[in-house]
Amino acid sequence: MPDQIHIQDLWRPALEILILAVLIYYAFRFLRGTRGWPDVIGFVVVLLALALVTTALDLKVLRWLLGAFSAFFAVAVLIIFQPELRRMLAELGNLPVFASAHEQRESIEVIIQTVERLAEVKIGALIAIEQSIQLQETVESGVRVDCAATPEMLETIFFPNNAIHDGGVLIKGDRITYAACIFPLTQRQDLNKSLGTRHRAAIGLSEETDAVIVVVSEETGMISHAYKGQLVRGVSLEELRAFLTSVLVQPAKSRRSVEWLRARFGERPKPGPAVITQNGPRSTLKPAEH
Repeated sequence: MPDQIHIQDLWRPALEILILAVLIYYAFRFLRGTRGWPDVIGFVVVLLALALVTTALDLKVLRWLLGAFSAFFAVAVLIIFQPELRRMLAELGNLPVFASAHEQRESIEVIIQTVERLAEVKIGALIAIEQSIQLQETVESGVRVDCAATPEMLETIFFPNNAIHDGGVLIKGDRITYAACIFPLTQRQDLNKSLGTRHRAAIGLSEETDAVIVVVSEETGMISHAYKGQLVRGVSLEELRAFLTSVLVQPAKSRRSVEWLRARFGERPKPGPAVITQNGPRSTLKPAEH
């Protein structure tokens, strides 16, 4: 009888420890590799150090302050990881932006034709394609345009000496929503100092949202794209089309839920370099297959 009571007293604490361990494990896996990860490490190290000191020296006042501060720690985590949490919730909903795969491919061709024309004459461009996260909440300023997205309109916006040619353009679906937007610059310190403002802004916006950003360099005419914090430079038109199609064309719903769960709870790949440069020859534009 005493043994049965002892076992019943043990299984509840063991279950609580198991649940907490699983939650902590997956929380650390989700936060690992994000921009706020060093901040969390700093918080944890400071709290552990203070806890050890207060326990060893029996500092009752400091111990009470640490207990009161623990409630604010949860709020601090929500603030620090607000972009990552917002992206995760948006991916959970993952509502489609385009009405059909055909319309998606038409919008991609608008980007391809625009980039080809601007790259030939070395006119700089910064184009952000909105997906599930609203970009207007992340970018600063911007002039509302709200017109159909066409190569001619995008060329007009980025033409030098145009009043709204500076900054980036936001595209949602088949429409240009804003122009002359200021994108958040990346805070990464491992980037080459020669990397221009456009490319740093592209990386910064892709770190905070799920947008796809296309960049044309005004110095070299080089085409680049940024997504999920990684910039790929020197891509050809075919490579750009293939990349945009793989990201923007709506996949089958049966695959999306599995891919989302795998991305969140499966083995996460090691973060790659922030910038990848491809030196392949620039290709000429070919019509897309519908």
